[in-house]
Amino acid sequence: MAMPPVTCASLPKGMPRRGVYLLSEAEKSLYVGRSNRMPDRVRNHGRAAATHRQAAFAFKLAREATGNAKATYKSKGSRTDLMLDPAFVAAFATAKARIAGMQVRFVEEVNPVRQCLLEVYVALALGTPYNDFDNH
Repeated sequence: MAMPPVTCASLPKGMPRRGVYLLSEAEKSLYVGRSNRMPDRVRNHGRAAATHRQAAFAFKLAREATGNAKATYKSKGSRTDLMLDPAFVAAFATAKARIAGMQVRFVEEVNPVRQCLLEVYVALALGTPYNDFDNH
């Protein structure tokens, strides 16, 4: 939290590859993620051309905005089905643009076990509302 925030569009060139990142908006912590390709992963969250598989947080925000909050494994309401709905596609694009302007903080962690534990710890400690750690 002591790190001065950056944005998805202004990631520093020396950003570590492996680690944990936090996305915040107006000083409210929203989402914690981890990656072994952290710069690419963070950029994808807010990249206009990112697909529904690349921008999972934006997809979650779009689900919430359109009233499709519950994930399903049936054809109706699936990721593929939602991407055929113009209202959902618009909400997804809006969510990616929103994320592109969010504050980003990160920390390097190369050990996968510590990386996983740190992600969970940060999500719990900051009460990030978009991390659920549910099994699918």
